[in-house]
Amino acid sequence: MQTDFKNKQLHDTEIKSSEKIIRKCVHCGMCNATCPTYGISGDELEGPRGRIYLIKDMLEKNKPANKKIAKHIDSCLSCYACMTTCPSGVNYMHLIDHGRNHVEATYKRPLFERLIRNVLSYTLPRPNIFLILTVLTKVIKPFSFLFPSFIKNSLNLMPSKIQSKKIKNKRIHPSDGEKTIARVALLTGCVQRVISPEINDSTIRLLNRHNVEVVVLPEIDCCGSLNHHLGKKKLAHSSFKKNINFWYEEYSKNGLDAIISNTSGCGTTLKDYGFIFRDDKELVKKAKKISELTKDIAEFLDNNLKLDFKEKENDEKKYKIAYHSACSMQHGQKVHDQPMNIIRKTGNTVVNIPDGHLCCGSAGTYNILHQKMAKSLLRNKIDNILKVSPDFIATGNIGCISQISSGTSIPIIHTVEVIDWFTGGPKPYKLKNL
Repeated sequence: MQTDFKNKQLHDTEIKSSEKIIRKCVHCGMCNATCPTYGISGDELEGPRGRIYLIKDMLEKNKPANKKIAKHIDSCLSCYACMTTCPSGVNYMHLIDHGRNHVEATYKRPLFERLIRNVLSYTLPRPNIFLILTVLTKVIKPFSFLFPSFIKNSLNLMPSKIQSKKIKNKRIHPSDGEKTIARVALLTGCVQRVISPEINDSTIRLLNRHNVEVVVLPEIDCCGSLNHHLGKKKLAHSSFKKNINFWYEEYSKNGLDAIISNTSGCGTTLKDYGFIFRDDKELVKKAKKISELTKDIAEFLDNNLKLDFKEKENDEKKYKIAYHSACSMQHGQKVHDQPMNIIRKTGNTVVNIPDGHLCCGSAGTYNILHQKMAKSLLRNKIDNILKVSPDFIATGNIGCISQISSGTSIPIIHTVEVIDWFTGGPKPYKLKNL
């Protein structure tokens, strides 16, 4: 794609980077074929190619975003399916991030929209505040019919059952064996540790059982991706810098073989720290190291551990498990086959969900901010899941778990819970009736 940036503009490293990305686009439209929002709307501006034109026009002319531009940039899921499809290697992820930052900096949204985005930005990355909000929504839920549809739909995304476990503050979780073969840091997440603490418990149990020491740094709450995808650059970068410094200090002083993410949306952002701070002389070395160390839990298990699967009784039921490959996992991190291969080692049947490359509509805060589109995507995902009639669903992202569970009674659990169960851990409570 031809560009017309001025030489002075290209002195800005963000502009220069985006200009290179835009020039790689050859207008072929293959991205639209796998874009969930384009597939539903049929609108050119609701596909990657159209959004690239909008961003190009904004940045080239250095003009502020308007309502139309904000609408189409905001409606992008950041599922990155277009990047998997693109034959030209267009790094749409970095371009849409730049576009979002420009929109947030130059466009004044309507009051209600600003209020909702600021509430999400403030509450979700803070586990203790989010826990209070979760308890309050549990009380309010029975009266949700009294509220406007936006509030009612948002309440329905909150869990109906809150695990009674307190947020753990334990820093070191030593390996069970006499010999420790690896030492890793675990990102316990902001939302996940509140609504599904069993995911972190399973991760720690599983790693400890296989002679891996786990360190959880209490100073780290949020990876920063929630604010990053809201275009709130200053807040996101504050989280990024804090995380980088704390993890790098732990790596330097005590050694780390990996930083484990069991939330694929977070892992995708962590792996991008090196790019985000590529021009920061003080942080670039540390940021690159943190990105290099970051591994999704399935990725780490597949590459680093020989898992000790326990033999079950001969009459133990075998399950048909539908694996939902989260967008941030398969498109963002290019981790797709590893989780399925590990689950197959449990002796159960793993099936692909038809059109599994398409988003379920979760996408961070997307299912709250863009409810109509998210519901359409969820319906399509549930219809495809029903086609394979699984006993339960496994996935590697808490956002997908929350979204899909709001549309079906089929149990859905994290991949690591399956692996923990079949290597000696407890059966996940969500599967107690199976």
